[in-house]
Amino acid sequence: MAEAEAPQQAPQMRVLGQFIRDMSFENIMAQKGAPADVTPDVQVQVNLDAKKRSADNQYETSIKLNVTSKAKDGDTTLFVLEIDYAGIFHIENVPEDQLHPFLLIECPRMIFPFLRRVVSDVTRDGGFPPLNLENIDFLALYRNELARRQSEDAPRADA
Repeated sequence: MAEAEAPQQAPQMRVLGQFIRDMSFENIMAQKGAPADVTPDVQVQVNLDAKKRSADNQYETSIKLNVTSKAKDGDTTLFVLEIDYAGIFHIENVPEDQLHPFLLIECPRMIFPFLRRVVSDVTRDGGFPPLNLENIDFLALYRNELARRQSEDAPRADA
């Protein structure tokens, strides 16, 4: 009788820690004395990074945000917030071919609510209404980055 295949164990993830690696908030409106009744236009850029740590099954994933708020009726910048927020994860039973997307989709999903809170607190403490970030679709972000990299690697017809 043939041996039955061992059942695959479910992926396991534990958040071991979270921290702000780097943060900068610049209240340009206060420095330049812009009018207080300005309607803001907020731009958010998101970058993700992940790497293996020296310990077994430990990984670090970071979300880097660059938030710029400008006045809708001009080029006046109100504030700039740059933050690098990281989480340390213990991950088991994730196949090697699925580890990269797991680190850049599932791990950021776990720490994003905490990053959202930090951004809200910092903008409020900086003299602005709290900025409540929309949910980020990390799966779409991952797919867009893969498509961008494939288009860069594709040979060009005009070359």
